Amino acid sequence: MALLDTIRRHGMAALALAALGPLPAAAQEAAIYSGMDRIHPVWATSGMVSAQEQVAAEIGRDILAQGGNAIDAGVAVAFALAVTLPRAGNLGGGGFMLVHDAETGETQAIDYREMAPAGASRDMFLDAEGNADSDKSRFTGAASGVPGTVAGMKMALDQYGSMEWADVIAPAIRLAEEGITVTPDLADSLEALKERLTRYPSAAAIFYKEGGELYRPGDTLVQADLAETLNKIAEQGPDGFYSGEVAEAIAASVTKAGGDMTVEDLANYKAVMREPIKGTYRGYEIVSMPPPSSGGVHLIQILNTLEGYPIGALGANSADTIHLMAEAMKLAYADRSEYLGDTDFVDVPIDELISKDYAEDMREKISASFVTPSEQIAPADLTPYESNETTHFSIIDKDGNAVSNTYTINFSYGSGLVADGTGVLMNNEMDDFSAKPGVPNAYGLIGGDANAVEPGKRPLSSMTPTIVNKDGEVWLVTGSPGGARIITTVLQVIMNMIDHGMNVAEASSAPRIHHQWLPDELRIEDGISIDTQRALQAKGHVLSLEEVMGSTQSVMRDPESGYLLGASDPRRPGAGTVGY
Repeated sequence: MALLDTIRRHGMAALALAALGPLPAAAQEAAIYSGMDRIHPVWATSGMVSAQEQVAAEIGRDILAQGGNAIDAGVAVAFALAVTLPRAGNLGGGGFMLVHDAETGETQAIDYREMAPAGASRDMFLDAEGNADSDKSRFTGAASGVPGTVAGMKMALDQYGSMEWADVIAPAIRLAEEGITVTPDLADSLEALKERLTRYPSAAAIFYKEGGELYRPGDTLVQADLAETLNKIAEQGPDGFYSGEVAEAIAASVTKAGGDMTVEDLANYKAVMREPIKGTYRGYEIVSMPPPSSGGVHLIQILNTLEGYPIGALGANSADTIHLMAEAMKLAYADRSEYLGDTDFVDVPIDELISKDYAEDMREKISASFVTPSEQIAPADLTPYESNETTHFSIIDKDGNAVSNTYTINFSYGSGLVADGTGVLMNNEMDDFSAKPGVPNAYGLIGGDANAVEPGKRPLSSMTPTIVNKDGEVWLVTGSPGGARIITTVLQVIMNMIDHGMNVAEASSAPRIHHQWLPDELRIEDGISIDTQRALQAKGHVLSLEEVMGSTQSVMRDPESGYLLGASDPRRPGAGTVGY
């Protein structure tokens, strides 16, 4: 009866049939009982992986089925995505991981964000006239920070994993050696980014056929150099990446392309274990990333502000709900521009920003009827572009361990530079620093002195891997790519489930909105009703109908039955949520 009750509450998991085989009789009965008028999540009983690429998700599922835990599966998925989703999965980038240890009940944050090389300087991206040079910060060797992914995965496995390092990397090696089947999504992205990827011969030689011919869906893409690099990492651990031939090739390629990264920079890279940011929302505990991610701070700041309004009664995506969300978002993003940065270098007033008292002050600045123009909003008086091609995966195992991981090389395929002979695409994360205070980056985000370039510093991020707990147990694991829109995307998944009673698939599919203070416009997805749009305009909002936002990958545990339910965002093709 537990399965029947779960499906009646959350909808029948029709999409799980291929992965799990025929549904039990109770599930079939539930399908008749509940009808098929809802968007339904995938279900599983023992473990679940939700990732932006199906093959990598299945590798994680297989690790769980073999007896590995969520962390083993997470490391395997991260390395596999470097092969199967090269525009975002990576060895040459970095990110953030939340790990929940079911035995201790503790959640830790692993910061493996890229670091500025020792030769970096505050004004390195300014031209002779003192203006920000976006080409240099995005498409040259100088755009690359020292990668953190390999070190971060090793820290996660050493601290929380149960399998051998080489064993969790083995599936990625096989994929790189034997080749992956080119999907329509991969073929389209390689065609769209051909100009960037052919800028460097090392990238063109991998991602295009002889003479520059495009790979087509169904072709096989072999990445022999990447396979060799993965083999070195499997055999030597992080030393196979941060020293020796690979490190020398990375340093030489970055320098040749106009950067200043040395083998010493690579050898000195360290991932960091940090305390996560924690808050509450309507009785649920929200656990997310601390700086240098701005995600956790501002996710909780916005939730605190909205907790003072009857959001559930106002309705999902109603004009009143969207208005309040947008006004709260504007205030938070204004604070982001002033206060957020790497806490190893600057004091960030975290406790003040995420306090319930500060949320009350924010509500006093919000009119329920009219827009407050962004020009009238400034960062509060407090004391002390992730790109769309970031990617996220969420995992829960049979014991309740959980991983929420978001990582990136920033732009699609990073800077487009592949380190010669390694198969490693380099990031262009240095663009996430404030090249010049007050000047927006590639995603329109304003930054200040707190996020200025300094040697060894980690650039500010919007990545927001998040775990939501209910009654002391993991309830939801979620996260998304989406640049400046990551924070608001994760926010809306959480609110859709808590305030509006949506199941995880419905919460993932619902239309989204976004406001980031500057520019002063409310982005909306297609699907917000015309009447709602007119009501928002009547309140003073300037609407901008934009392309879809985010690509959430979410897994939840139903607290009553213990069943796992998950969903991959339908906004991106090729994603997969699989369980066993």
